[in-house]
Amino acid sequence: MSSADNEAGGRPPIIVNQADVPETTRTIGDHWGASYKTLTPSMRARGGALGINMMRLPSGHTTCPFHHHRREDEAFYVLSGRGVLRYGDALHPIGPGDCVACPAGTGVAHQIANPHDEDLVYLAIGSHDPDEVCVYPDSGKVLIRGLQRIGWIEAAGYMDGEPDVPRIFGMIRDRGGG
Repeated sequence: MSSADNEAGGRPPIIVNQADVPETTRTIGDHWGASYKTLTPSMRARGGALGINMMRLPSGHTTCPFHHHRREDEAFYVLSGRGVLRYGDALHPIGPGDCVACPAGTGVAHQIANPHDEDLVYLAIGSHDPDEVCVYPDSGKVLIRGLQRIGWIEAAGYMDGEPDVPRIFGMIRDRGGG
């Protein structure tokens, strides 16, 4: 093993201990957000797509809006505490040892909330697809990662906004082609 593959203490960067990982807290308002530790910090840097975050969801919070993924599978494994999974139209209690599978492409949205007094701690496992599309049914928003946009998509006809004479013909004429 080369010295470039080792970090301080002789441990390769592909191995981390959650106790050594800094916790980041992101909250918005009184009910949105959580604290997390990224347990796979070298994964993307090495060309991988899978990621694992250890989430700590405080009482009265949910991490994100109700959503479903078109391309990214997600799984959640509960370490401690209790919570509620909203999956489609159903609510399910979750607790230690429960593993939740949310396959991509099903159109079934999911969300985890903590209505209990103690923190809910779980692993959030998923990939990072550069072409992901994520749909938020409660608000009607759509995230298109490849375009770095989130918002509402307005319905339009296929030819709406297109000129009567396609631009390509003007380009051909201007370049003396055709």
